[in-house]
Amino acid sequence: MKNRDSNSRLVYSTESGRICPTCGKQAAKCICKKKNTHTSPRGDGQILVERSTKGRNGKGVTLITGLTLESTSLRELAKELKQKCGTGGTVKNGTIEIQGDHRDLLTEHLNSLGYKAKKAGG
Repeated sequence: MKNRDSNSRLVYSTESGRICPTCGKQAAKCICKKKNTHTSPRGDGQILVERSTKGRNGKGVTLITGLTLESTSLRELAKELKQKCGTGGTVKNGTIEIQGDHRDLLTEHLNSLGYKAKKAGG
């Protein structure tokens, strides 16, 4: 490859296809994605289910923190919990966010799955 200026980067090339902006390799051979998927799970083992409205214009979400799962397992669990509540949600930084206040339902369901979850907050 040619020398790159600090202000320019290769985005697409017909010769090699899409390029990862982080490592500079082809998207199919990117090593960045592989590094991120094998990170150690976060969490302290104490699963807390709490309600939060911070930064959401007063709209409440239920936060589930403390899960020690890999990212793919965490996303699968989040999908199951969203279906159980019939609402949307997401996974951010090892925390599952479910739209609405579903603390009782989620605590009960997590305990039935074998996790030791407890309600936090009011």
